[in-house]
Amino acid sequence: SSGINAEYGKQWYQRRVRGNTMHFRSRMTEAGFTLSGTEHPIVPVMLYDAALASSIADELLKKGIYVIGFSFPVVPKGLARIRVQMSGGHTIEQIDRCVDAFIEVGKQKGVI
Repeated sequence: SSGINAEYGKQWYQRRVRGNTMHFRSRMTEAGFTLSGTEHPIVPVMLYDAALASSIADELLKKGIYVIGFSFPVVPKGLARIRVQMSGGHTIEQIDRCVDAFIEVGKQKGVI
């Protein structure tokens, strides 16, 4: 019985991660951000400029959104990005707060 419950929990969590990832990707794309990849829960928000990626990540952190900017030499020159990690533990409200913060900072920085 505990094996069945564990399997059900695992399937529930995987569906939740997928749903959260799709929600985040959909809202970010609608807002005008360029995202790399398709369905993976690690979502690269492409900014292409290292200073810009770092600056936006810093501003998001001030708003309580923990994301990481990546630039050369971690990724090729000109492909700087912010990596966002989706989880089944996130609520839709938390994801929306994250996207809203990206939109606010993205507009301030001229990205969208």
